[in-house]
Amino acid sequence: MRDRLEVSGKAMLVTGASSGLGRHFARLLAEAGATVIAAARRRDELEQLVGEIGAAGGKAHAVVMDVTDLASVRAGIGEAVLLAARLDGLVNNSGVTDTVPLFDQDEASWDRILNTNLKGAWAVATQAARHMSEGGQGGAIVNIASILGLRQGGQLTAYATSKAALIQLTKQMALEWARHGIRVNALAPGYIETDFNREFFASEAGRSMIKRIPQRRLGQPSDLDGALLLLLSDASAYITGAVLAIDGGHLVSSL
Repeated sequence: MRDRLEVSGKAMLVTGASSGLGRHFARLLAEAGATVIAAARRRDELEQLVGEIGAAGGKAHAVVMDVTDLASVRAGIGEAVLLAARLDGLVNNSGVTDTVPLFDQDEASWDRILNTNLKGAWAVATQAARHMSEGGQGGAIVNIASILGLRQGGQLTAYATSKAALIQLTKQMALEWARHGIRVNALAPGYIETDFNREFFASEAGRSMIKRIPQRRLGQPSDLDGALLLLLSDASAYITGAVLAIDGGHLVSSL
């Protein structure tokens, strides 16, 4: 069983890899023996990440990609396949948010969030799946959703809507691509501590939110590791269309 959890020797594309969870996922997969193609818009950050992975004995390549631009996605996926010679897995991680009351949200903010979190995920997954299918090896796709795709949160309507749609997109992809040997699942993280939110969760308002989590703590990026490796490995060969919440019990908290 342990061998089936391996991703060693596989080629894995990670979007949004220049920072946050994407950077963490890229390092994790490289440490697990995968060849990582790290994709994002900022080449300098990607090159730094690739250097760090290489110094630690891993294999990684940088690909500049704007997930909101289909031409950029097509070019980036093509480059990734050339660099790694194949494509076995995708971590569809790129995402943005904006905390704003719905009455105050303008069209530009709405479009930025939906274009990145939903259209971008569709574009990358579709292009990656084409290569997986044409290569004959199939593959595994993990879309990074959120518990806000399953519940609601104040002043986060565009983000929550995009993640709810991403969960449905995950299921549709799983249905259509199963015959091509491609599995598509989603992770729905709860409150995960990162450089972007650490200061907020140290505030009084942030500490109050943590108290509503049954485990009474924030998740750490490493809390996502086991689920991600499972869904990208052969150990989940019969799992597709699943959405796995990793939230310290947040979704099952009492009213």
